[in-house]
Amino acid sequence: MPLPLILVDLLFFTGKKGGMESYVREIYSRMPRETAGVRFMALASSELAAGDTSWFPGDVIDSGISGENRIAWARGELFTVAAFARRRRATLIHCPANLGPLYSRIPVVLTIHDLLPFRHPEYVPGAYSLILRTLIRLGARIARRILTVSIASRTDIRRYLQIKRTPVEVIPLAGETRVLVSPENRRTDQLLAVGNRMPHKNFSSLLTALALLPENTRPHLVITGSHGDDPLTPLVAELGLQEWVSLRGWLTPEELDTLYAESTLFVFPTYFEGFGLPVLEAMAHGCPVLCSDLPVLHEVAGDAAAYVDCHDASRLAASISGLLSSPEDLVRLATTGLRRAEEFTWDRTAQTTLESFQRVLAER
Repeated sequence: MPLPLILVDLLFFTGKKGGMESYVREIYSRMPRETAGVRFMALASSELAAGDTSWFPGDVIDSGISGENRIAWARGELFTVAAFARRRRATLIHCPANLGPLYSRIPVVLTIHDLLPFRHPEYVPGAYSLILRTLIRLGARIARRILTVSIASRTDIRRYLQIKRTPVEVIPLAGETRVLVSPENRRTDQLLAVGNRMPHKNFSSLLTALALLPENTRPHLVITGSHGDDPLTPLVAELGLQEWVSLRGWLTPEELDTLYAESTLFVFPTYFEGFGLPVLEAMAHGCPVLCSDLPVLHEVAGDAAAYVDCHDASRLAASISGLLSSPEDLVRLATTGLRRAEEFTWDRTAQTTLESFQRVLAER
């Protein structure tokens, strides 16, 4: 009798979507290929299928659907995934990126990372916010089990999606140390910030804070994560910060590892997160962290980060200045951050996710 087949929905995966792609790549690269008691198959976007898929523990099938085409992607999520799973006689479907099928006789495990379109629709452009809310509701309605990444996100899922009977399981993410530099060998004047350019990432406050610092002590700031022409460029020019800011765009994991390892301080001024993976990634590289004073970031970082209300650029500037002028605090944050990051491992995330799949299969 063949082993149960888990179909993994990777229609969203293009290599340019950050945290959700890190989540999928890290957990599935750690899934056992022979001893899990299940088989894996992925239905992939055309972008993923054309790239390196050696990390996935099974066959990767090209759907012919572009993950960059929002309409085609949404249609694929609603109809193509379940139909493909039925044809391949899958036993379970894992949808790891917030969206899932409209209907499926095959049990669905849905990972919801955050509910930004519900909590802050003003940060999601135009009608796209309404579309996302509708698609997330539809996917959650038919899911047999929902996975999420933080207690804060589980609270939002139960509140906004009115989830009562469906199990909602919290499985935290992790950071991974690939490059580590001793504190004395780090740069003494480089801030690092990462993220897409959606409004809730709040890079405008960070740039305003940088402009408030005296020029003779102003650090260099590197901001990564944009695609194409960076929308922050006009603000950098308006604030006269061209000499102090590098907008690096989208980087490879190796390039980002080096920046984490070399930077003096990682600054995360976000207004909203489902987890805050970059905070953990910075800590895993021994980089001190200053981040927004949000409950979810306290959940992730504990006492291993410095916190500030990032709605106020002057407070953010004062926190940056205070930390850069205190080598003892930077060393303390680096040390406690490394210990905190060790509490989160991708091996545990992968194993706990597999155990969740196996519980659903046992129920079936």
